Amino acid sequence: MKITAFLPCRAGSERVPRKNTRPFAGIEGGLLRIKLGQLIACKEIDNIVLSTNDEEVIQIADILSDDKIIIDRRPEYLATSATSTDALVNYVPEIVSEGVIMWTHVTSPFIDEKLYSEAINKYKQLISEGSHDSLMSVTALRTFIWDKNGAVNYDRDKEKWPRTQTIEPLFEINSGIFIADIEIYKQLQDRIGKKPYLFETDDIESFDIDWEEDFYIAEAIFQKRNNK
Repeated sequence: MKITAFLPCRAGSERVPRKNTRPFAGIEGGLLRIKLGQLIACKEIDNIVLSTNDEEVIQIADILSDDKIIIDRRPEYLATSATSTDALVNYVPEIVSEGVIMWTHVTSPFIDEKLYSEAINKYKQLISEGSHDSLMSVTALRTFIWDKNGAVNYDRDKEKWPRTQTIEPLFEINSGIFIADIEIYKQLQDRIGKKPYLFETDDIESFDIDWEEDFYIAEAIFQKRNNK
């Protein structure tokens, strides 16, 4: 089962300028350097397709000079802030023709090679068993969640404030890992199938850098974890 990591990394982030490449926790090459290192270290991954329109991203990848890395110079029309994820999903089969895609992001610095290995091996098990057709990482939400009409995930007629441990969880897709065969991309125009397995990651592993303050929080966590 050939596993290709797909790593989209466009230029021009608006909310966090140069978030992919600017120094992170004292590391030159930043989040991209960290993520490529994690993907290279994962023995289950055969290739890493780095899809980008950013010359700085390409320079960082060239410095690493690893045979696993394949540079995809993504067309500019698929690298704007208006580009939809659906459009990028439909682009993947144009650059990867066979095997299994593991889609991930540089903005998940705490999903490391051990977690990638665990997720890939879980996916292989699920496919072997025939129980699921894909996998995606999620964060379990075991707290009081309401919409404008009231409580969503518990019954206030039974108990107004239940212990959160007893609440049936909802799951947030944290965008750290999506694993599916390329045929699902072709047939469903999606990065998950009709029966995805929900692969739970904890709050730190799930941390995604989406805003400037997230960048600084992640730096502090990363430095603390790596100074132990």
